Amino acid sequence: MQGAPTLSLFRTLATSPRAWRKFRAGSLLDAGPLSLREREIVIDRTCALAGCEYEWGVHVAVFAQAAGLTEAEVAATAGAGDAGTWTPAERALIRTAEALHARATLTDEEFAELSGHYDAEQVLEVLMLCGFYRTVAYIANGLALPPEPDAARLPA
Repeated sequence: MQGAPTLSLFRTLATSPRAWRKFRAGSLLDAGPLSLREREIVIDRTCALAGCEYEWGVHVAVFAQAAGLTEAEVAATAGAGDAGTWTPAERALIRTAEALHARATLTDEEFAELSGHYDAEQVLEVLMLCGFYRTVAYIANGLALPPEPDAARLPA
């Protein structure tokens, strides 16, 4: 996020060189096998399900517009999950994030739905995004990080 102040999450993690190295090593913000839109749907839904206003708000503020997410879609990531506009592939992403949040696994049917839209590399990326951002939620929530000044806020 060039030109913006360093996020408090990053400043906090950087107080421990080991934690910062490990966090950076696990980062998935590079151009991976998913589109920006797909990646942000997964991240936003995962963070919202974990009640992580800090990370959800940062991602919505920084990436939602570039990812082409509408206001209704952003709200759906924080609410019931159904925006009424998701493609079948996007609905599979939402359901995957929900299943992993609820049970830390996918049923055969859920896996078949996801892999019906995404190849093996993309499926792994979805699973890794859900896990990484669940970890981010643990850190941000556990440290009670206040929202960044320009971040979005979870709907009440």
